[in-house]
Amino acid sequence: MTKFLSFTPDARRIAEADSVAVIGLGRFGTSLALELMSSGTEVLGIDADEDIVQSLNGELTQVVRADSTRLDVLRQLAVGEFDRVVLAIGNDITASILTASLLLQLQVPVIWAKAVDEQHGAVLEQLGVHHVVYPEKDMGRRVAHLVRGAALDFIEIAPGYAIVKAPAPSTIQGKPLGETGIRKTHGVTIAAYHHNGTWTNADNSTVLDPDDTILVVGPTRAAEGFAQLL
Repeated sequence: MTKFLSFTPDARRIAEADSVAVIGLGRFGTSLALELMSSGTEVLGIDADEDIVQSLNGELTQVVRADSTRLDVLRQLAVGEFDRVVLAIGNDITASILTASLLLQLQVPVIWAKAVDEQHGAVLEQLGVHHVVYPEKDMGRRVAHLVRGAALDFIEIAPGYAIVKAPAPSTIQGKPLGETGIRKTHGVTIAAYHHNGTWTNADNSTVLDPDDTILVVGPTRAAEGFAQLL
């Protein structure tokens, strides 16, 4: 039988703040919950594993061991009163789908859900989950872009469009960016640059130095290709 901590009043209080309920505290859910906490967001963490719950005691605003596949449990924990809920269950697809269905029944306004594969994601989307993410797949794609190129970091913000962090190529150093013809020649834009420990928005008058790092924005292939320039 699932053991509960008597946190229902606190859960309702948390729901009234800038807060998120995170259901499933595996590696992805825990990392996300801790990052939300570091940004000032209050977090209610829910997991069925007592050891995980105990390990996060004091790290989150509130953490409780509970069975998220039961509607009465979610109601007791005031999950339906949160504006945003992250469903991060990944090791039990059945539990993920059942929990998603209950969250929708509770009319949670915004639900983010982790999917372990395309089939799992398709079911979540068919249920009506608002945002489905694929952490392992997305991280694999991101690392693949980093491994095969000279980019220092890579974020694909939409299919076929990316932001790439890279060293400033020597061909555009020492003269205003407006005179380099980057957009016409390479199809990308330099959005910002890092110089002497500070990030600054770039414009046509920006002049880059050899040790500067840049953020390149544009179509994925073009941005990656630009990052390869020396």
